[in-house]
Amino acid sequence: MRRRKLRNPLALAVLATLWQKPMHPYEIAQTLRRQGKDSSTKINYGSLYTVVQSLEKHGFVEVTDVERQGNRPERTVYGITAAGRQETTEWMSDLVAYPAKEYPIFETALSLLGVLHPDDVVTLLEERLEALLVQAASSRGALEKLYETLPRLFLVENEFQLHMVEAEAEWVRGFLDELKSGALPGIEEWKALHEKT
Repeated sequence: MRRRKLRNPLALAVLATLWQKPMHPYEIAQTLRRQGKDSSTKINYGSLYTVVQSLEKHGFVEVTDVERQGNRPERTVYGITAAGRQETTEWMSDLVAYPAKEYPIFETALSLLGVLHPDDVVTLLEERLEALLVQAASSRGALEKLYETLPRLFLVENEFQLHMVEAEAEWVRGFLDELKSGALPGIEEWKALHEKT
């Protein structure tokens, strides 16, 4: 995988949005929100202008127009350049083709689970499982509704998110079963550790 000049996922979202047509930053933000990209990309609207400036500095976008409507301030319209299209294509190709190590916070919590008593972990994971099941049901309902108006191509990230939630719920359920039945190897030592403190 090639090292990128920019690695901020928001920059990639901006490039992909400008692929549609030239826009000013406020319109980019509105388009991202309208298309639901804020559910798959962390979008800090305050830093959007900084991202656009960085893209311009690297030659991936350029000013195509400056609009003025009535007494409103001027709005700079940006369009994607040929270099920006190439960068977007290469960046997307890398992301789709090569798995990358990510650091989800739940994985961090699992790696440090020993600081909690196993009985407390059971209670907490039961709460998590309930929340995951509610989230999955809600996402599935929303997705079914979206299928009525949007082509599936524009919903694949929602499908992926749903499947990840369902997979996590399945894993949590299995781990809970091991904890409750006492089948988890080392659980007695884990309990004993907390009885000493």
